[in-house]
Amino acid sequence: MLSTMIKIEVRRESASEPNLSVLRRFSKRVQGAGILKRAKAERFARRPASHYKKKKSALVRLSRRAAYERLKKLGKIALTPPRR
Repeated sequence: MLSTMIKIEVRRESASEPNLSVLRRFSKRVQGAGILKRAKAERFARRPASHYKKKKSALVRLSRRAAYERLKKLGKIALTPPRR
């Protein structure tokens, strides 16, 4: 989650101030501080693929390509002309 703590505090300006305006001021301060933006960025960030995973996917890709080329050579795959 967030590595640093950010404290945002909003107090009523008067006893007659409506709750919605206090809530609106709080929301504006949270938005201005960028707390939600940072939290979402951390939540949906992707880790870089590990060395093992890259190697495994490369081997799968190579084997699929070899199988496709073999089938193409045997004439079992109909080659379609390029689209225009």
